[in-house]
Amino acid sequence: MTLMKKMLGAAATVATSASFAVAEPALIFDLGGKFDKSFNELAFTGAQRWADDTGNSFREIELQSEAQREQALRRFAEAGNNPIVMAGFAFASALGDVAADYPDTKFTIIDMVVDAPNVRSVVFKEHEGSYLVGMMAAQASKTGTVGFIGGMDIPLIRRFACGYAQGVEAVNADIKVVANMTGTTPAAWNDPVKGSELTKAQISQGADVIYAAAGGTGVGVLQTAADENILSVGVDSNQNYMHPGKVLTSMTKKVDNAVYNAFSDGPDMETGFRVMGLNNRGVGFAMDEHNAALVSDAMAATTYKAAYDIATGAVSVHDYMSDDSCPNLSF
Repeated sequence: MTLMKKMLGAAATVATSASFAVAEPALIFDLGGKFDKSFNELAFTGAQRWADDTGNSFREIELQSEAQREQALRRFAEAGNNPIVMAGFAFASALGDVAADYPDTKFTIIDMVVDAPNVRSVVFKEHEGSYLVGMMAAQASKTGTVGFIGGMDIPLIRRFACGYAQGVEAVNADIKVVANMTGTTPAAWNDPVKGSELTKAQISQGADVIYAAAGGTGVGVLQTAADENILSVGVDSNQNYMHPGKVLTSMTKKVDNAVYNAFSDGPDMETGFRVMGLNNRGVGFAMDEHNAALVSDAMAATTYKAAYDIATGAVSVHDYMSDDSCPNLSF
């Protein structure tokens, strides 16, 4: 082999290695852990599905503190990972600082909008899906009181709560909705003990169906609801399986598809603003063998009809993120 061929071969090897490094995507989980049975785990499911379908690999990291957000973004960008996906709104500030420093790297942030030319922002119409499970809760309630337990008290979670209350009201305006938030810091996403305490408090007020939009804290809500023989409503992923016959339904949010699509698009990913709602199956409610006995044909028909009406624009669901009022609900 001539010296020139050796040099060309070495250059090709370096180029191939560099291309592989750039093409390998990365996923950063929010606080609460990869296996929170909710938002983070759904993000992981999408990444793993992409890896299984393509035979390719991805990098990931579970954060232990707020300070690691920017560190993780810069570490992956410096390593050539592309695109880099963040599971959660709390990455917005760090991404705003980092994106401009790595203009050739594509980023996807879920649940928040960051206006930068190399960022894809994916948001969901959680209020629409919450409206549907609110209708389910109202139809299933025997006491005339249902509950909502949120994680960190932020506008995003109030959007869940307000949509839920509106769905309850659409079925029966006389049903009472009691609502609590777990806390005002990120620790509110991973406090199942507090979730259990809030559940018992709401049961003492008469709630017999409780919707948890609280990340890992919701595990405590669902467990206590099952223990106390009332119904719960899961969130983000389909959580019906966690307590078969005790979880009325789950408000599903296709975070897995957002991650899968970003990984599939790779370094050529189109950036900009994307909205996922009922009209493009970005949100919904879960029906399976674990809750089939809890949902009558009439309940299902009413809820599916509402889903169609919302998707086609015949019914409008109040969005707390656009108007920070929440009719018929106080926190």
